[in-house]
Amino acid sequence: MTNSLSNIPPLLDRMDSALHQNKEDNDRQFVTALGRGLMLLTAFEHQEVLSHQQLCQMTKLPKATITRLIHTLTILGFLSITEHGHYQLGSSAMRLSATAWSRHDMVAAAEPLLRQFARENEVSVNLATEIGGEMRYHACCRSPARLSVNLQVGSAVPVAYTAIGRAFYAASSPVRQDIILKNIRDNVSATEYAPAQAALDQAVEHYSKYGYTVSDGEFSTDILAVAVGVYDVATGQYTYSLNASVPSANWDMDEYASMIVPKLQTLAERIGSGV
Repeated sequence: MTNSLSNIPPLLDRMDSALHQNKEDNDRQFVTALGRGLMLLTAFEHQEVLSHQQLCQMTKLPKATITRLIHTLTILGFLSITEHGHYQLGSSAMRLSATAWSRHDMVAAAEPLLRQFARENEVSVNLATEIGGEMRYHACCRSPARLSVNLQVGSAVPVAYTAIGRAFYAASSPVRQDIILKNIRDNVSATEYAPAQAALDQAVEHYSKYGYTVSDGEFSTDILAVAVGVYDVATGQYTYSLNASVPSANWDMDEYASMIVPKLQTLAERIGSGV
């Protein structure tokens, strides 16, 4: 380990530039105190242990500001004090890091399984999670059949009107469901929110009874999709959902569900357990 301060880590440099840019732009939505706290944590990107003086030098923040940030982050568990009075990342930061890496590894491990599943079953299969009231795709494998919607990694679809969104909501804890509803409410009109909530309530009931959700022409008129939640054994929660879709003209909904859902559930278990 080195404690040289001659080179500012690239991430810390970008954080510093962002803070200065937002100050120049007079962005009223930007929370400077939060930005400074995250900047202080970023100083540990290449350093395991840092002193108060080193943190001042690396972040270029006033000594008094550093003191307050350290106090707050230590109480919250994002920093801890060593026996020599220096600082290191605390348990809260480690838990967040472990969760992030677990999800990253899960997606990487899932991709060959998705490709095999899509090829063997002639379906499009995708892995997604909810971000800001939408389902964001993290892995996609397309079916040989042509679909009207070409979704790729990074694509976003509605939570309430897609099988993959409904499954994620239905499998989530009540606390997470409340967060999802708030995210949706913040991004749609009042008239749009009521039917979205009703659709999700119905999805929960269907998922509880059958173990999957369905969307038959609701997101795209010619797409039939079913989905299940993916339980991550490493974090003890549902972190993704998984869907399988086909052209609706080729299948009856009940026949398709009876054929593909058991296979999709097995795939979700393999992805979530890392097998």
